[in-house]
Amino acid sequence: MINLTLRQLRYFDALARLGHFGRAAEACSISQPALSMQIKEMEETLGGLLLERSARQVALTRFGEELAQRVREILRSVDELGDFARASRDRFAGRLRIGMIPTIAPYLLPTITKNLTRLHPELDIRVRETMTPKLIQELTEGRLDTAIVALPVSEPSLTEVALFQEKFLLVRPSTDEGTPVPSREMMREMRLLLLEEGHCFRDQALSFCNMQSAPPREMLDANSLSTLVQMVSAGIGVTLIPEMALPVETRSASVSVARFADPQPSRTIGMVWRKTSPLARQLLQISEVVCLSAGKVRARHAASAMPRNPRA
Repeated sequence: MINLTLRQLRYFDALARLGHFGRAAEACSISQPALSMQIKEMEETLGGLLLERSARQVALTRFGEELAQRVREILRSVDELGDFARASRDRFAGRLRIGMIPTIAPYLLPTITKNLTRLHPELDIRVRETMTPKLIQELTEGRLDTAIVALPVSEPSLTEVALFQEKFLLVRPSTDEGTPVPSREMMREMRLLLLEEGHCFRDQALSFCNMQSAPPREMLDANSLSTLVQMVSAGIGVTLIPEMALPVETRSASVSVARFADPQPSRTIGMVWRKTSPLARQLLQISEVVCLSAGKVRARHAASAMPRNPRA
């Protein structure tokens, strides 16, 4: 009988995902020699090498790759046992792992956390901010309970719940104040500043400007909305930002903000979770809290979020 501990499985999973002993040890909150010893014991117990070790990196053997898939499934099942136990209680308590995309987290997270803590004081809320593909991967692997993303994600194994729609606004240099708002066709001829590859908001902006098959002549990338707005303030180009981000990102920037003509570009924000999650009922309740939180944020910022272009 093979005797492996759950702790060893978690250590191996971290190493398989991160590909580095130091980072895996840090993620598991143990020393690197201790992690190495546990992996070595796993190899001896299983009777095969899991890793190809070199001075710079760690690569999984073929056996290690096959084992990593099975270990991931085991750990997800173990986590769902805990979720099943929590779901059977009258109150919602324990760990809640929420993922959020970067174009939502800074503006919505404080209000969501405050409301969830007030309604469910025994919750241990843990937040992960990264781009949609990574969130979906971690969600399907059981490393997140739910994620707040732009819909649709079109993943058959996930439940999608739409929460609210959010308009996109045009941000231009302050010297453009009062000038006509360009059409989507005119946007193709402008220097459009966008988030870097991997951000769903980038794809949504390109879609609005009909740029999927015809890349713009000149385009610069940034890794945050804040950087985009500051680049516009410096006169480098124009950009689009989601309405919720407007009060935060434009308060210290000399820019002009305008709405597009109807139909205005927008996105649908929603929550997703695994269809097999025992916490589905609780997560649906949390989606209602998130929706109300978003409504409060939008109402609070309504005055400051109004476009500063009188012709908009």
